[in-house]
Amino acid sequence: MNNDKIIELKEDIISDFDGTIIDIETIGEFDKNPLYRFDSRRLKKMQQVIFGYINKNGLVILCAKSREAINELNAASKQILDDLERPFYALNTNFESGVWFNQLNREIIFDGELQERPYESKREARNILAIPDYGDPFYDNGLECSRAWECTQYDKAIAHNRACLLKERDILLRRYLKANKKCSAPFPFTYCH
Repeated sequence: MNNDKIIELKEDIISDFDGTIIDIETIGEFDKNPLYRFDSRRLKKMQQVIFGYINKNGLVILCAKSREAINELNAASKQILDDLERPFYALNTNFESGVWFNQLNREIIFDGELQERPYESKREARNILAIPDYGDPFYDNGLECSRAWECTQYDKAIAHNRACLLKERDILLRRYLKANKKCSAPFPFTYCH
């Protein structure tokens, strides 16, 4: 992708697993209505600003350089999602799929949930599995990434997403593949407009 609205980072990283791990960064806030706790309406105010994925071919991150570029990032995400190798994994599959349901108007079903239980934090999983921090400038704090993106600190936001993808790869490899365990199915979630 070659334009002035989207920053693209590509790295050749060897990852020994089938499928694709996806991690997004967002701006916005959760809808606090308790009725929306387990459905996509909780995420209707969120906007994807970074789309990242890692698979056996490498790591790719796309970052919108402004609010005006978010629509272009969404269009690129839609196209890329259609071409990525399954199975799809994420640390919190309901977050990614809920944001996309609202923002891309698409229901993307993930195949594997990397959390062992709902709301397990990445930091908690990383500590249990002795996974390095990979230079995350925000130490697993996604809210700080949102703030950095809002302040046009795109390099830090991208570094955070890169670190998240590497941590999630290690969670998949150490927790599931090396232990010959199957990832759990995504936790129950409802898609509503």
